[in-house]
Amino acid sequence: MTHMSAAVLGRPAAQGHRSNQLLASLSSGVLDQLIPDLSLVDLMKDAVVSEAREPASQVLFPHTGVVSIIAMDAEGQAVEVATVGREGATGLPVVLGGETMSNSAVVQIAGRASRIKAGTFRRAVETIPELKRLMLRYALAVFTQISQNAACNQLHAIDRRCARWLLTAHDRVDGDTFELTQNYLAMMLGVTRPSVSAAASALQNTGLIRYSRGRLTILDRHGLEEASCDCYRIIEDEFDRLREMN
Repeated sequence: MTHMSAAVLGRPAAQGHRSNQLLASLSSGVLDQLIPDLSLVDLMKDAVVSEAREPASQVLFPHTGVVSIIAMDAEGQAVEVATVGREGATGLPVVLGGETMSNSAVVQIAGRASRIKAGTFRRAVETIPELKRLMLRYALAVFTQISQNAACNQLHAIDRRCARWLLTAHDRVDGDTFELTQNYLAMMLGVTRPSVSAAASALQNTGLIRYSRGRLTILDRHGLEEASCDCYRIIEDEFDRLREMN
């Protein structure tokens, strides 16, 4: 397995972990139980968090940045099936009792995260009912994201899908500018690089984004939402509902 390149920054107090929305949803007592096993790490772009068909060694709760859950076919063609940021966590098979990961997880946009060893987190889920309930509800929200992404990729035009993904990324980073190559964006959307280049150019020509040399800036958030398909709102509403249940 290729290990994630991340610099351990120490074990901050509870407030340092609460910028992840799942951890923030836990009661103080439950979070206090996890804190001795949580460490704050840097997520390096392109770092492999976990690999398909291998046991997970860690669970990450991002604070900033984006981790892409990627499915690959026998020829090595890849497409993103889910996006993980400050709203969630990697390693769902650990929660659901799986021994290995079904898909790879790769850092798409650099950031920071709280990290816990997979075995430690599995035991915590098994013994802390509040944590188990939260993680199972999060799993349902991720399943909604995966199924909606699948429908979106079949039913909607590339430019609308591109707007949806950029909104999703924007929600999970600090600020309006982030690193993003056209090759990665093409993989995220399951299309060719020329197709995604045309879609990004269309959004840029209407003043919604600025995109140059792998750096993308959101200029008009409201306009980008109007340019997106309804799938963005359907997915985000499910994550909002998850938070409201706590």
